[in-house]
Amino acid sequence: MRTALSALLLVGTWATASALPASAADTRARSTEAPASTQLLTAMQHDLGLTRSQAEARLAAEKTATAVEGKAKRAAGSSYSGSWFDAGSGKLTVAVTRGANVDAIRATGATVRLVKHSAKRLDAAKARIDALSAPAGVSSWYVDPKANKVVVNIVTAHRPDNDVQTFLARARKAGPVTVRQTTHAPRTFAAGTVGGDPYYTGNVRCSIGFSVYGGFVTAGHCGRPSAAVYGWDHSYIGNFQGSSFPDNDYAWVNVGSGWWTVPVVLGWGTVSDQLVRGSAEAPIGASICRSGSTSHWHCGAVLAKNETVNYSQGAVHQMTKTSVCAEPGDSGGSFISGDQAQGVTSGGWGNCSSGGETWYQPVNEILNRYGLTLHTA
Repeated sequence: MRTALSALLLVGTWATASALPASAADTRARSTEAPASTQLLTAMQHDLGLTRSQAEARLAAEKTATAVEGKAKRAAGSSYSGSWFDAGSGKLTVAVTRGANVDAIRATGATVRLVKHSAKRLDAAKARIDALSAPAGVSSWYVDPKANKVVVNIVTAHRPDNDVQTFLARARKAGPVTVRQTTHAPRTFAAGTVGGDPYYTGNVRCSIGFSVYGGFVTAGHCGRPSAAVYGWDHSYIGNFQGSSFPDNDYAWVNVGSGWWTVPVVLGWGTVSDQLVRGSAEAPIGASICRSGSTSHWHCGAVLAKNETVNYSQGAVHQMTKTSVCAEPGDSGGSFISGDQAQGVTSGGWGNCSSGGETWYQPVNEILNRYGLTLHTA
């Protein structure tokens, strides 16, 4: 199937020199236009159970919360202990320890919650857990600002295992930890070769993430450095210029041989193709949508950040967890919130029939790692 993005990559006639670049450091939303098309609002209504007016109000509130987050964090200083978007109130909540200048934080527009542990302490605890060797029965771990602890997810069937219990005992010594159970182990979303998809490398099919000047970013588990990449029509695109997996799950591919880059994310007919205008990071609790070559377009919410995911191939760090579903072949695909790029699909559990959760590698980390510039509209 000839996708809209593939056609734009091949033709690229409207991607003119007037397009403004957005570097990893420039994460501000620069558009005053409405962040959502009619189709995107429809998708949010379907996947998040919202009315149209609720979807519009939520996007507006999330945009405000994204702008508030940095100001509130600076106001909190060393007392900062994380933040999240509350869909019920439509505001950003900032957790702080005692001694914080609460009035200054509230003046930014955020709600304040007093907690015991600072983000610095929780991040240090997570870093100590990152240094441990995790058995297969441990699914992931991350700092949960609402719980004010490091959450360690255990696959229920493996909780009695001696190696899991040993890991938990060591994790608890690292700092404030709480254990949660899941019935699912994470997996990546690469797939064997299937005709008509965005790109292939070897016998693997994956999805394009975001265009950067000179190429595109995607998942690291999709290909090793120098591996050749072919498009939906099996014509040569370029090669993996950099790739990391596990530990990270990111990569970038150079684009040439008649292919072009454009600042767009495919809507697959569910929504109109979405323009990318920046990479401002959405807070926990914000709505987010994903585009991939298998399951196409789906939406959900940001559930956690800086989570370590323990795949069978090894642990991957600094991931963001969402309630969006995904399926094999979606790996590397785009996560976008409004018109702001968020990250590339790594893996998860479940599918888009019964539901599931998916992790992505934040796009700004990829841009910084390889010195790339996001192609924006």
